[in-house]
Amino acid sequence: MKPSTKHIKLLFLLLSSVFLILNSFSQDIHFSQFYRTPMLINPALTGTFNGDVRVLLNHKDQWRNVGPYRTSGISCDLSFFKKKWKKAFLAGGLAVFNDQVGNFKLATTNVQLSVSSIIVLNDKNKVSAGLQGGFAQQSIDNTQLQWGNQYDPSYSGGYNSNLVSNEQQFENYNYGDFSVGVSWDYGKNISSFSGNKQLRANAGFAVHHLNRPKLEFSSQIDKLHMNFVAHAGTYIGIQNTNIAVLPSVLYQRQGPAQELNGGLMMRYTVKEGSKYTGIFKEMAVLAGGYYRAGDAVIPSFGFEFSNFAIGISYDVNVSSLTTASSGRGGLEISLSYINPNPFRTQSGKQNVKFL
Repeated sequence: MKPSTKHIKLLFLLLSSVFLILNSFSQDIHFSQFYRTPMLINPALTGTFNGDVRVLLNHKDQWRNVGPYRTSGISCDLSFFKKKWKKAFLAGGLAVFNDQVGNFKLATTNVQLSVSSIIVLNDKNKVSAGLQGGFAQQSIDNTQLQWGNQYDPSYSGGYNSNLVSNEQQFENYNYGDFSVGVSWDYGKNISSFSGNKQLRANAGFAVHHLNRPKLEFSSQIDKLHMNFVAHAGTYIGIQNTNIAVLPSVLYQRQGPAQELNGGLMMRYTVKEGSKYTGIFKEMAVLAGGYYRAGDAVIPSFGFEFSNFAIGISYDVNVSSLTTASSGRGGLEISLSYINPNPFRTQSGKQNVKFL
């Protein structure tokens, strides 16, 4: 019997699902808005922000044509002794992320505690080192798995769940996980800026899964590969304008898999707040895009208002998966809260929300 177009597409979707399962075993949770997930990128970024307390929410929903693929997270970090210790201070944070793949609900839940030490070298440079440790759980819904020996050509739809698969039943398991990282931050004194001529830069390197935890769901991959991450970003204010340019890049290599994601955002300060009355709140909008090499184009937008910031992006798939996804990637939303107001320093000068 000659295979129909419907059968060919079904086969492609099945192979795509297998690809996603294998990817979930071997690759880490990640977001397109990597600049909004600092503790997921590098534990040394814990506490390296303009403020005392930061809360971040992230959610991504992608590849609905292939199968539900959802990733969500919440993180909170805060600094200690920042005002008391002038040359150094400490920071700590907690991050929880959950990733769920397909109708079979392959899920990974990650809970990580981070600590970092930030050293002020001079009025322009800071360096930080961070450690991260916690645990992860992987689970799967065995009742949703479909096997080849459950295919019955005489049965309506082809798949017969009443047939015994005689395949292994997977059990949930937990493992410990540890990471380490370093980071460097450059920025002139805010009080020296005039006419929006500002320059800040950040770069870092991290290694995740130092202990290489065992993956019990897979018979081919015994241990999780270490993930090597390098990242960099800058904030460049254009003098005598309300515009700033924010280019950033992320590179990850985990075993045979690698990811390169880079691009920029344009930031426009719509309104500066009233220093004396507090009636008018600071406001800024951002627009730009990123490209994840060989995978997706990512138009991105953002809005900042006082202590809050929201980011919205959409992955437009351009890889070979386009046949199944029809070019549809994933919607991603981030929300952040920083206290005190990150637009300002104690002197009342305008500042920036910059990782």
